[in-house]
Amino acid sequence: MKNKVYIETLGCPKNYNDSEYALGILEEEGYEQVLSPEDADFLIVNTCGFIGDAKQESIDKIFEMDRLKKTGAHLLISGCLAQRYGEELYSELPEAQAIIGVDAYSRLPEIMKEMERGERTLHTEPCDLSYLEKPIRKHPDNPYSATIKIAEGCNNRCAYCVIPYIRGDYRSKKMEDIISEAEELRDAGCKELILIAQDTGYYGKDIYGELKLPELLKKLCIIDGLSWIRIMYCYDEWITDELIDVMASEEKIVHYLDIPIQHGSDKVLKEMRRRSTRSSIEKVIAKLRKAMPDIAIRTSLIVGFPGETEEDFEELLDMVENVKFNRLGTFQYSREEGTPAGERDDQIPDEIKEERYDAVMRRQVEISLDFNKALIGSLVDVIVDDMEEDNVYRGRTKQDAPDIDNEVVFTSMNHLQPGDIVKVRVEDAFDYDLVGRQEEF
Repeated sequence: MKNKVYIETLGCPKNYNDSEYALGILEEEGYEQVLSPEDADFLIVNTCGFIGDAKQESIDKIFEMDRLKKTGAHLLISGCLAQRYGEELYSELPEAQAIIGVDAYSRLPEIMKEMERGERTLHTEPCDLSYLEKPIRKHPDNPYSATIKIAEGCNNRCAYCVIPYIRGDYRSKKMEDIISEAEELRDAGCKELILIAQDTGYYGKDIYGELKLPELLKKLCIIDGLSWIRIMYCYDEWITDELIDVMASEEKIVHYLDIPIQHGSDKVLKEMRRRSTRSSIEKVIAKLRKAMPDIAIRTSLIVGFPGETEEDFEELLDMVENVKFNRLGTFQYSREEGTPAGERDDQIPDEIKEERYDAVMRRQVEISLDFNKALIGSLVDVIVDDMEEDNVYRGRTKQDAPDIDNEVVFTSMNHLQPGDIVKVRVEDAFDYDLVGRQEEF
């Protein structure tokens, strides 16, 4: 009888990508995935450790899985929280029989055999110096929209961020391995390929000596069967003219770019240890919009960074107003131990963070609504994500990434499946969603 495995994944798309590799490794060794923790012989909680709320969610989920597991089942904690706090978790959570870091998934079969023998283990060694290729990946039943991790780790040492301490320095995946994985995803039914890394724009610099994202994109566009290629997490300093030209000229690359800018005050950006200035960010965005007038720019901001003055915050609001980002997410600064920002004495009170967060999002709602209203009457390409009810579907435009951006609710008299790409006439618009109907041709 096969041992049954349940994986609970928390955090960002990179974690979900890791969980798919873990399942692939385990299935190759004869384990079987189950969809309920009550049915599992092994429970894996793939944790997030990026900010305080994510850490607490991970701890809560560990206790929940321990309560739900069947008698005799084994509990394993993996991921960023495990990598960062492995020894503490090992000491304080005896419920967990194994703690493994982000680079230990390839060792899962032997670790789980140790667990079966009653051994309790900790595997949180420093991350490898090169990209550690996982041997196989377990795809969902219909991976019409799938991520592909093109690099691991990060060379940036932003003052607020723990990722380099968790996932190590930047390590690009070999281009031929990315192409091979993309072809496997295509064969499994992938229509939308989403490139992810901590910093996608830096791809290739470490192993090829130069930025290689433009070349990688051109090679991915050659693959028959892929319809949309989306780029996430690309910092503005690596957005070259060559990258812009490739995005503008290749039909499969959707006109969408996620550029995490973090702030609009040069003083705060410098204290965050970002290379950018407000001027450099705005110049890059202007170039992108000139080359691709329909491009959707997504960004993420941090409010309440230590020492952020009212004047700094007004500069941030002014940038939001002037640039008018198509998509925007905001985080309240989370004090993380071991980071330069976490050691500062000029922390911002929580109530001020909350006020500043609300102010940014109130303004962004208005900007988002204006963008959406401008689409009323237009015809847009929509990838189907789900059926709401008979003849009512939910999907996304090329300008929207799954799970984080806007959605389109539309009617259709056809029987559609997730992954179908259809033409939708926009009939109404709300703050973050569009409403329409499929146009027949």
